[in-house]
Amino acid sequence: MDDPVFTHSQEQLKQLAHDVLSFARKAGGSEAVVDFSEGSGLSVSVRKGKIETIEQNRDKGMGVTVFVGNKRGNASTSDFSPRALRATVEAACNIARFTADDACASLPETELLETAPRDLQLFYPWRISTEEAVVLAQRAEAAGFAVDPRVSNSEGASVHVQHSHFVSANSRGFIGGYPYSRHGLSVAMIAGKGAKMQRDDWYCSVRDAATMATPEAIGRYAAERALARLNARQLGTRTCPVLFEAPLAIGLLGAYVLATSGGALYHKASFLNDSLGTQVLPEHLQIHEDPHVIGGVGSAPFDDEGVKTTPRQVVSNGVVQGYFLSTYTARKLGMQTTGNAGGSHNLSLTSTRTAPGDDFVAMLKKLNTGLLVTELMGQGTNYMTGDYSRGASGYWVENGVIQYPVEEITIAGNMKDMLRHIVAVGSDVMRRGTKSTGSILLESMVVAGT
Repeated sequence: MDDPVFTHSQEQLKQLAHDVLSFARKAGGSEAVVDFSEGSGLSVSVRKGKIETIEQNRDKGMGVTVFVGNKRGNASTSDFSPRALRATVEAACNIARFTADDACASLPETELLETAPRDLQLFYPWRISTEEAVVLAQRAEAAGFAVDPRVSNSEGASVHVQHSHFVSANSRGFIGGYPYSRHGLSVAMIAGKGAKMQRDDWYCSVRDAATMATPEAIGRYAAERALARLNARQLGTRTCPVLFEAPLAIGLLGAYVLATSGGALYHKASFLNDSLGTQVLPEHLQIHEDPHVIGGVGSAPFDDEGVKTTPRQVVSNGVVQGYFLSTYTARKLGMQTTGNAGGSHNLSLTSTRTAPGDDFVAMLKKLNTGLLVTELMGQGTNYMTGDYSRGASGYWVENGVIQYPVEEITIAGNMKDMLRHIVAVGSDVMRRGTKSTGSILLESMVVAGT
């Protein structure tokens, strides 16, 4: 689909890709892969009703990898002129000649490449002017301030608009590309005064702006979250059940993906090494990947190497059915690529125990007495050992009812145990990026406080 937001059409990018592959052959490359991309966007932010930033971006780039036998070199440029493209290819060839041989360094097998990419409808232009974007951000922030007089300040509201497209091609016959969009609105509000101030935020990120929550709804919810954190207390050290709010539960799913990704596995740097076919989650849990969701944020007809993507069960009844592999990492492990060069595609974690009525309130009842976590700080996961320790804040819950907010605590455990002891998954499903899950209840963790 061609659009005025782009300088080049898909057909023009495909022709440029053919030209680069031709340059690579003439320069002595045995194989090559090239990516052309182009994008434009708008970002505005306001604070206390006043414009803070207005940024417009328009960029383009070409990256090429040339193989000389089992050696490879990479180079890139933002100049699409024939002279610049030819020089970039020659640079990649020269780099390849000085790199070490790597038997795993070559393109995917031809039979794995996508030959007829489907249209997953990933491009939704948002015809919004700078002035209109500013008004949307102002509406969101104003809605936050209007919730309660105790909402004393703001870290601002932002609107982001992005349109991009790309073409990828390689010397084994693959060529494909498509336009895509990503739009968002975010708000961060502050409640209280002085040393007792609390902040919280909320955002919405979508491909189609028509499906975005209203600015008022996002602003109000950000303010309500900040207000709920006022008068937070500390907790004494204890071991108790922990409920991860859905946005944070997605992070647990992300940790699982990292631990079962090719790079960590072939480096033997994962707490889930050699886990294929083994039980790492409770039997009631499933993880499904569906790259072909129409309009999905994580959808793709092929991965970053042109390998066709397919829906699959990643975890079935708690047992690992497959890893997340690119061509290179798969070869390092003696396996076949899973079509995940570039990451996962529309992952969902579900439980056979989840009932339609297991919303957030029901999950608090399942927690009964324990900790609800709504914010995590730091990067405290050791993927080699699985040891997990992160700063946290949230709410203390008794008899299924929130009693008071808590802060300045640390939650700790081991990811292996945490994954094995997931008790329940809520029906309060949320999607952030390429992953979705409801809130997740863990049997117990160490909560370190005062």
